[in-house]
Amino acid sequence: MGMTMTQKILAAHAGLSEVKAGQLIEAKLDLVLGNDVTTPVAIHEMEKFDNKEVFDKDKIALVMDHFTPNKDIKSAEHCKCVREFSKENQISNFFDVGEMGIEHALLPEKGLVVAGDAVIGADSHTCTYGALGAFSTGVGSTDMAAGMATGQAWFKVPSALRFVLTGTPSKWVSGKDVILHIIGMIGVDGALYKSMEFTGDGIAHLTMDDRFAMANMAIEAGAKNGIFPVDDLTKEYIKEHSGREYTVYEADEDAEYEETYTIDLSQLKPTVAFPHLPENTKTVEEAGDVAIDQVVIGSCTNGRISDLRIAAEVMKDRKVADGVRVIIIPATQEIYLEAMKAGYFETFIKAGAVISTPTCGPCLGGHMGILAAGERAVATTNRNFVGRMGHVDSEVYLASPAVAAASAITGKISQPSDLGL
Repeated sequence: MGMTMTQKILAAHAGLSEVKAGQLIEAKLDLVLGNDVTTPVAIHEMEKFDNKEVFDKDKIALVMDHFTPNKDIKSAEHCKCVREFSKENQISNFFDVGEMGIEHALLPEKGLVVAGDAVIGADSHTCTYGALGAFSTGVGSTDMAAGMATGQAWFKVPSALRFVLTGTPSKWVSGKDVILHIIGMIGVDGALYKSMEFTGDGIAHLTMDDRFAMANMAIEAGAKNGIFPVDDLTKEYIKEHSGREYTVYEADEDAEYEETYTIDLSQLKPTVAFPHLPENTKTVEEAGDVAIDQVVIGSCTNGRISDLRIAAEVMKDRKVADGVRVIIIPATQEIYLEAMKAGYFETFIKAGAVISTPTCGPCLGGHMGILAAGERAVATTNRNFVGRMGHVDSEVYLASPAVAAASAITGKISQPSDLGL
């Protein structure tokens, strides 16, 4: 039996001719990622090792993004810990205030991940880099510590689900709508410890930003990773952002999949995940009259330039509804500059929104947009668990930038067509 894309990457990094689902392997790593929340734990674990040195100062990326600029003394201490560790170990890819961005948008932008890589990160949304044809997955801080010290990690080879995408999505349907539809279809445990492998001619109609958003949320279906084939668009992106050599892996024709799902993108509609699970999806047309208090457009899922472009298109020459707070968070400094030069910030500010420095901030209930009891937010983030964005009696509705922007204008869950767009 042949191998899937993921299995081929893992086999190559384990130095094996083939691997099978369920097999335990030890694989070499191309990159180990940590942030200001998870890295201090990993550093303290490394202090217990006999060998306290990192395996390769150029293959570790440490990004201060969750609580930065520091929101309190504890977060300042965490960043100080990582800052000192990075200086001591001469970490090449350390990103602090002024250089940092939201990690899963920043690393591809910096060219630190390319097709064929094997990447672990002490953050569950490390699966984002599957959009580039890499195997990437989230791990705990202890595994991150071992990865930083040895450059290797243990894996159980995942079985796979195949998602065949066909057709062309309509104007206001994005990768966020596609992945929300899929999670609503299979559930938050529908891909538990499996690889979600996307294929089909419909992929040609998805931008790289669409693919990043979809791979990012593979974990919300319980997946070990999500991965896309490497096409011309992927190669163009890699060449634009990285000078590294890359390897293209393709699934064998006789690769084994536990299930195959076919999704016609032309039939999808703008979709929202209601509280308190990403699987609790409805189309906007089915949502009913849901009044909101806050909108957040940003995060590692939807804080890229195309996301801000779409939001600006919807909000241009319009005003945010009375009583609604709108927070726009560009995912990186580069995206911030690009959006500013394009005039998007003027559009947002004139509409009544605020612009934040790059940060994870409100996505995890950290800062820059915490919800009070009884408040509702539409957010382009990736999770809407109880208390995710603040008080346990608040509610988070996950949506695309187009839906979030339209909702900001009407004051309730809406789509651009409700504004005549």
